Amino acid sequence: MNARAANWVAVISLIALIALGTAWELWLAPLRPGGSWLVLKVIPLLFAVFGLLHARRYTHQWMSLASLLYLAEGLVRATSDHGLAASLAVVEIMLALLLFAGCTAFARITRGSAGRT
Repeated sequence: MNARAANWVAVISLIALIALGTAWELWLAPLRPGGSWLVLKVIPLLFAVFGLLHARRYTHQWMSLASLLYLAEGLVRATSDHGLAASLAVVEIMLALLLFAGCTAFARITRGSAGRT
């Protein structure tokens, strides 16, 4: 995988994770009828959009760590929720794994020769 492909995997999975989190907590399966304050969980993802779109290595590095929080939430909700919410959690798990893979691949590929031993 080259850097450009890794970046696009990260960007697409990030945007999909934002869309999923928003739709999930407002319309598809909110914790409370009419929407949930849990929609605020997408705010940290919004901070990464600009950096990933501009292929900034530092953004990929911290986003790879932040994606693990969404992976953990997906794992918890996939095992504790039922019905549509559990299915959405499985999608969140897959998107978080793709985001992690894309970000770590991009950071590794773009690592300078000074960082290699």
